[in-house]
Amino acid sequence: MGETRHTKLLIIGSGPAGYTAAVYGARAMLEPVLIQGIQPGGQLTITTEVENWPGEIEIQGPDLMIRMEEHARAVGTEIIADHVSSLDLSARPFTAETDSGTTWTCDALILATGAQAKWLGLPSEEKFKGFGVSACATCDGFFYRGQEVVVVGGGNTAVEEALFLTNFASKVTLIHRRDSLRSEKILQDRLFRNPKVEIMWDHTIEEIIGSDTPPGVEAVRARHVHSGEVTEVPCKGFFVAIGHAPASELVKDQLETHMGGYVVTRPDSTETSIPGVFAAGDLTDHKYRQAVTSAGMGCMAALEAERFIAEQAVE
Repeated sequence: MGETRHTKLLIIGSGPAGYTAAVYGARAMLEPVLIQGIQPGGQLTITTEVENWPGEIEIQGPDLMIRMEEHARAVGTEIIADHVSSLDLSARPFTAETDSGTTWTCDALILATGAQAKWLGLPSEEKFKGFGVSACATCDGFFYRGQEVVVVGGGNTAVEEALFLTNFASKVTLIHRRDSLRSEKILQDRLFRNPKVEIMWDHTIEEIIGSDTPPGVEAVRARHVHSGEVTEVPCKGFFVAIGHAPASELVKDQLETHMGGYVVTRPDSTETSIPGVFAAGDLTDHKYRQAVTSAGMGCMAALEAERFIAEQAVE
């Protein structure tokens, strides 16, 4: 049986929100504990160039997250490489069970679990995951040197993935279900100017076609949303970039959520529907979803948690 440990402030998640909350929590002498989760560093660890982090003209995503982790450690945060498997928010102190067997109790909790990639939900997509189907160009783009690939999506993620893949692929086809992109204009401009990129407007993915021996993607079948005409697009790699869903499984039956699982917080606050539980970053932000806004919310959460703990001590 694992040990039980207590901390004033427990932070779950290790993206910009979690690490910023840890820095502020440590500076408030709360001696916070941060549990990193399955993907230490969060989504920025699978991002290449970050050009919109204040003070850095350009920095690699993994490097930025290493710096954040080092900063959190330097000011006194205890960082745990573990994953929280269940949470009990029914009474204080709150309780978190981890995969390692350690049970954590805490006076205040900051949830910064972020978001996870969405998938199309096609049987053929599931069949070829890891065999040509991916949700991370940064992770897998290298394997498609000199080959044709397809990206599906129309937001920043899709355009960034497509542009990154032009470093390796001979051709990148971006398939989008609408007739315009939702991404930032500067990214669209780069995409439209890249000779390796072809865009298929008003199309949805119907099926991924591939071989079984050995398993691998050979093409995708795309259907025009208006005419219904089907086009087969040859490719060796298929990248899904249709956004992310909040990682709220731990709290979906305990905290108020909306918009498909995003944790609800009070206006101008990170307070959730349970006093002492705070949410920051992509777990609660369905609008901006930026590293800098996540960090700002992490700061807010730590300041609010500090105030909450102080108030409890007075009572």
